[in-house]
Amino acid sequence: MRSSAEAVAYAKALHALVQWVGICDGNMQEGSFRCDANVSVRPMGQKEFGTRREIKNLNSFRFMQQAIDFEVQWQINEITEGRAIRQATVLFDPDTGETRSMRSKEDAHDYRYFPDPDLLPLEIKDDWIAAVRAEMPELPQAMKQRFETEFGLSPYDAATLTASRQMASYFEATLEAAGRENAKPAANWVMGELSARLNKAGLEIDAAPLSARQLAGIIRRIVDSTISNKIARDVFEALWAGDGQDADAVIEAKGWKQITDTSAIEALVDDVLAANQKSVEEYRAGKEKAFNALVGQAMKATRGKANPQQVTDLLKKKLGG
Repeated sequence: MRSSAEAVAYAKALHALVQWVGICDGNMQEGSFRCDANVSVRPMGQKEFGTRREIKNLNSFRFMQQAIDFEVQWQINEITEGRAIRQATVLFDPDTGETRSMRSKEDAHDYRYFPDPDLLPLEIKDDWIAAVRAEMPELPQAMKQRFETEFGLSPYDAATLTASRQMASYFEATLEAAGRENAKPAANWVMGELSARLNKAGLEIDAAPLSARQLAGIIRRIVDSTISNKIARDVFEALWAGDGQDADAVIEAKGWKQITDTSAIEALVDDVLAANQKSVEEYRAGKEKAFNALVGQAMKATRGKANPQQVTDLLKKKLGG
């Protein structure tokens, strides 16, 4: 590895992997997962590696990057000023942003190496390896690729959804209930509204009070135009708060079903145009903001229950736009 960014990317990938397969909770602050970094520098064109110094017990990726960057520059300065680098173990001080030496290490005896002839060879049989491999879950990189090819998701969406096994499982459960054809809206809701709400509440996704089945119910009602996106967010909040068993029950109880009847929306648009002649004149004079004001008035009149696209299309038709 040739940079702190590369080292951190590797550590993050390993951190995600051990959590994904369930062998570590990945808690760096509590010591479940920590990193050491061996750092050395060498002049341009020199083939031999420089003397390394080992940074111990880094407990965050941010500190890891800061420590490596400082150590690289420190070693460069030392060599530039004619001083030799001595092999050593160092610690990173986050308060000062500097590394400091713990102890020097020069030879094998400094590491307490010793021969141990009693250790026997360990033979790992192929059938045991095959059995373990068969029990392993689908790994994140393979799942990311599958999300792209099977569901048509972008690389960014697929990477975000496979950032944790819990999020990937929630997404797949949502998609199973909502239908594979709704992969993009399902991805948007999991990465958007759901993730924002989890962050606000300080919850992990497996503790979400809104189940994947409930979220799928919201998505289905958006797709079939029963509710608008605006109403969908209200349904989401109601289900999050435990006010109802599913999207259909909330929509029915709250009277939030979207108005899609063209004749009813047309009558509404006529009323809005008659009551807002100033905005009509401003729009016809070239002020686009006036059109948005008319759409807003129409949506306000129905408390957000009119189909926004139908309102927009009818207004444009009647205004000659």
